[in-house]
Amino acid sequence: MTRSQARFQHLANLLVGVTGIVYAWMRYVSVPADPYAVVNHPLQPFFLHAHVLAAPLLIFAGGWIWSDHVWKRVRSRFRARRPTGLALFCLFVPMGASGYLLQTSSSPLWRTVWIWGHVATSLAWIVAYLAHQLSPRSYSSNSAP
Repeated sequence: MTRSQARFQHLANLLVGVTGIVYAWMRYVSVPADPYAVVNHPLQPFFLHAHVLAAPLLIFAGGWIWSDHVWKRVRSRFRARRPTGLALFCLFVPMGASGYLLQTSSSPLWRTVWIWGHVATSLAWIVAYLAHQLSPRSYSSNSAP
C-alpha cells in the first residue's frame, strides 16, 4: 500500500467513523430539550448528511487498496496483523451494504434490521481498524513481504 493510499484510507475512516459515532449518539442517546422536537439535537441532520456523503470515500478507499494490499495479503497468508485484517475483510461488505440498504429501504421492519446490522458491523469495524493500526507491523518469522 502506498503512503497516499494509507493516508486516504485513514482520512476516510476518520470522517466516516466520527460522523457516524456523533450521529448515533445524537440519534439514540441524547434527549431533546423540546419533547415535540423532530430531532434530538440541532446538528443531527448535518452529521447524518456528512456521514452519508463521506461513506463513499471509505468504499472507494477499500477498493483502491483491494488488489495491492487486501487480496494480496489474504492470498499470501501473511501473518502480521492477519486476525484484524481478516476481520476488516469480513466486515467491509456487510457494513457498506447495510448502510446502503438502510438508506433505500422503506419497510419499518427492514429499516430496523439494517440499522442493527449497520451499527453492529460499524462498531466492529472501528474496533478492528484501531486494533489493526495498533498491532505490530511484522513478525520476525514472516516470509512474505
